[in-house]
Amino acid sequence: MKNNSILIFKPLVWLALAVFLFSSCDKFLDEMPDNRAEVDSDTKIEKLLVSAYPDRAFIMITEMSSDNVDDYGENNPNTDRFVDEVYHWQDGTEDDNESAEAVWAASYSAIAAANQALQAIEGLENPEDVAMQEAKGEALLCRAYNHFVLVNFFCMHYNEATSSTDLGIPYMEEVESTLQPHYERGNVAEVYQKIERDLEEGLKLVGESYYEQPKYHFNKKAANAFAARFYLYYGKWEKARDYATAVLGSQPKLMLRDWAYQATMTQEYEAIVNHYIASTLNCNLMLCTGMSAVGMAFGPYMYYTRYSHGAYLANNETGNAQNIWGSEGYYSPMKVYGATNLDRTIFWKLPFLFEETDPVAQIGYYRTVYPAFTGDETILIRAEANVMLNNYDAACEDLTTWLQNINKTSYVLTPAKVQAFYQPIAYSYDDDTKMNSTIKKHLNPAFTIDAEGSMQECMLQCVLGFRRIETLQTGLRWFDVKRYGIEIVRRVMDDKGQPVTLVDVLKKNDPRQAIQIPQKVLSAGIAANPR
Repeated sequence: MKNNSILIFKPLVWLALAVFLFSSCDKFLDEMPDNRAEVDSDTKIEKLLVSAYPDRAFIMITEMSSDNVDDYGENNPNTDRFVDEVYHWQDGTEDDNESAEAVWAASYSAIAAANQALQAIEGLENPEDVAMQEAKGEALLCRAYNHFVLVNFFCMHYNEATSSTDLGIPYMEEVESTLQPHYERGNVAEVYQKIERDLEEGLKLVGESYYEQPKYHFNKKAANAFAARFYLYYGKWEKARDYATAVLGSQPKLMLRDWAYQATMTQEYEAIVNHYIASTLNCNLMLCTGMSAVGMAFGPYMYYTRYSHGAYLANNETGNAQNIWGSEGYYSPMKVYGATNLDRTIFWKLPFLFEETDPVAQIGYYRTVYPAFTGDETILIRAEANVMLNNYDAACEDLTTWLQNINKTSYVLTPAKVQAFYQPIAYSYDDDTKMNSTIKKHLNPAFTIDAEGSMQECMLQCVLGFRRIETLQTGLRWFDVKRYGIEIVRRVMDDKGQPVTLVDVLKKNDPRQAIQIPQKVLSAGIAANPR
C-alpha cells in the first residue's frame, strides 16, 4: 500500500522551508524555535551536508510529462488523479510524495542545509582547513544543483532572448532568520547567473577526502558532469565540451556502462536494477536516493500502466525503432511486460524499494536509487556540444563509442552517413492524423541551428535520438523537449496498441512546459506561472 504522507523535514532545515512554504499560515510557525542544533564542528557540518541532497525525485513528473508515454485508455484503469494531471500537463492539485510540492520542498530543504553548512564553515576557528574547504565546495555545488533542478522544473527553459523577463525561482543564499521573509521569483537569467557563480566556485574546492561513500556526494567527476549538463542547457557549448572531457578522460569507453557484461547476468529484474545503480561502476558518477515509485511505474508491475512506454513508441520512436546501426540488437534488450491492452516495453533501470513503517498495516514509503549523472549521458553531452560547434567528426567519434558500447555492432558513424540516414526520414506528426511516429521530430530551439535536412540538423537528430534511448525512464527527456521546442501529442491507443484519438498537443514555448508552482507556495504570495 502506498503512503502518500510527506515526512517531516529535518529540524536544522525546517525553519527556512516552513516560512518559505507556509508563511501565510500561522499555525505552522508562531515563533522562532530556540532549540535548534548548533553546527559547530567539522563532523556536524559533514553530517549536515548529507541533507543537502533532495530526498524526492523529479523523475515521475518529468517522465510522465514527456513524449515517452502514451495513454492506453479507460480500459486500462491503473492510474490515479495525480498522474492523470501530470500526463495532461494540468496544474497539480493532488498530494503525493512525487508531486510538484514535494519536489519544491525537498529542493529548498536541501538548499537550506547547504546554506546552514556554509554559514557554519565561516564560523569555525579554522575555516581554511582542507576538509572544510572541500565541504564548502560540496555545499556550493549542492546549492547550485538544487536551484538548477528547480529552475528547469518550474520555469521555461533558458532563452537568451527572453530569460531576463521569464519568471525564475527564488535563489536562497542565506540562512533564514526572520519569521515571515518576503521572496521574489526574479527571472531565469538571474538564476542561471547565480548557479554559474556557485558552480564555478564549488568546482575549485570540491574534493573527496572526507567522503565515506563518494558516489553519493559531489565527487570531482560528478561535479564536472554537472557543469557539462549546466553549460549544455545554458548554450555555452565550449564549456559543456570541456567539462565533459574532464569526466571522460583519454579513454571514454572506460567511463561508460558495461552493457556487454550486463547481458551475461541473470536476466531478472532485481539483479539488473541493482547492478544498474551499483556504486562500484565507473559510469555511475553520483547516486541519489528518493521517495519514489518509479521502480514500479517503469518496471514489471501493474502500476500506472494506463500511461506507459509501450510497443508502439518503442518500435517507432525509441529503442526498437529502425535506426542508423541497422539490424544489430542491444547487449541488454528492452524488456516487455504484457497486460491487457498493454505491452510495456522498457529498459529495466531503477529499483523499487519499500520502506515499511507499519508491518501490521503493511504501509510505508516507496523509494528508489537513481544515477543523477552518468558517463553515458556525459559523452552524449560532449557529442551535442561538438555538433553545435560544427565539430562533426569529433561528435561522430563519441556517438560511435556510445553506440558500440550499448549495441552489438561495429558500425562506425560519419557525418555523411548520419545525414544520408536521417535526411529522408519523415518527421513525426506530419501525416493527416497528426499522430504518426518516427525517430525524427521537428526541432525548434531558441538558439540558432541550420535548416532541416542540413548536416547539423541531422547530427542533432542523431544525438537527441541516442539521448532519448540513454535516458529512458530517468526523466531527462522532458528537459530535451523543452530545450529543443519539440512538439508532443497526447493520443489514446486502441486495443491493438495503435494511436486512435488525438487529445492534446504541447507546442514549442507552451507555458505548460513550466510546471506550476505548488498551491501552498502560491498562497504564501509567490507569483504563479502564466497559463
